[in-house]
Amino acid sequence: MFGSVMLDLQGPEITAEEIELLDHPAVGGVIYFTRNYQDKAQLRELVRRTRAASRNPLLLAVDHEGGRVQRFRPEFTLIPAMGQILPGAGGDLTKAQQYATEMAWLMAMEVLTQDIDISFAPVADVWGVCDVIRNRAFSPDAKQVVAMVQAFAKGMHGAGMKTTGKHFPGHGSVKEDSHLQLPVDNRSRDAIEGLDLFIFRELAKVGALDAVMPAHVVYPAFCDKAAGFSDYWLQTVLRGQMQFDGVIFSDDLGMAGAHQAGNYQQRAEAALAAGCDMILVCNDRKGAIEVLDTLPQAFWQHSSQRLGRLKHHNTTTEVQLAQSPRYREAVELAARLRAVELTGGVSSAGIVERT
Repeated sequence: MFGSVMLDLQGPEITAEEIELLDHPAVGGVIYFTRNYQDKAQLRELVRRTRAASRNPLLLAVDHEGGRVQRFRPEFTLIPAMGQILPGAGGDLTKAQQYATEMAWLMAMEVLTQDIDISFAPVADVWGVCDVIRNRAFSPDAKQVVAMVQAFAKGMHGAGMKTTGKHFPGHGSVKEDSHLQLPVDNRSRDAIEGLDLFIFRELAKVGALDAVMPAHVVYPAFCDKAAGFSDYWLQTVLRGQMQFDGVIFSDDLGMAGAHQAGNYQQRAEAALAAGCDMILVCNDRKGAIEVLDTLPQAFWQHSSQRLGRLKHHNTTTEVQLAQSPRYREAVELAARLRAVELTGGVSSAGIVERT
């Protein structure tokens, strides 16, 4: 059985308090951040001790998209931002898809060799006005995003890692950063359907996403609740209309965009009641303890069959990976793509860097 709560750790070594927290039956996952990483040897020991501390199976996760959102850097390949891939292919979508597949495979293999199950990727948002998204997205063009996310998913799946599309139904078209405030997307239904939501509908049709992370954004034309707390978005649209049967992760309940739902207990219950399979409570230890102390037992374990599908079964070692010709070629490709300039104007793929 998997618990329904994903926690974080405070540093590069697991503490006695954290060992106690991980033994709680509601805990089913841990997400690692930059503060948890020094080098690969240290990370492997931290992962080993994390898994040993839990009474439940654990999903171990990291935000390792590439670009400015890559938690492990020394001894890992620096993955380019997703917005650099199309320009790096000279605007050739077919070539860019091939590059995206290789970058996804490279990212996933390096993470999997550390016995971490998933990276929360890919970003399926459009590159729009949102500063916190920007070149984390593949393109401002919805059809290009669909094509590139599919290609990226192919690479992750080829490595043996499941995908998490974020941030449903789309965070790229609101200016505000949901880490700092609650964004409200006041566009019409037709505008949202035709751009941001189009992407997730198309990806659901082809089964590219194994999990989805909803945005802490309100879309008043559809619902007065942020997507991650809305049974309209998670049940009516995602589960019902799109027939999505993968995992739904909440975004971090510690973010300012989550405050609409109340205190931590209320946020946790609202997210799980709306349809999230696992909730993230990060960067606020008091908040995490409040959730574990107050969450009704009926919510402790949730959708274990779905969550179990995200466990990795990759047995490739670091030595085997380093000896792979595909790996060496992908590392070289990553370096070329990182050199693509995206600041100050329009790139060769027509992507505008927004400040």
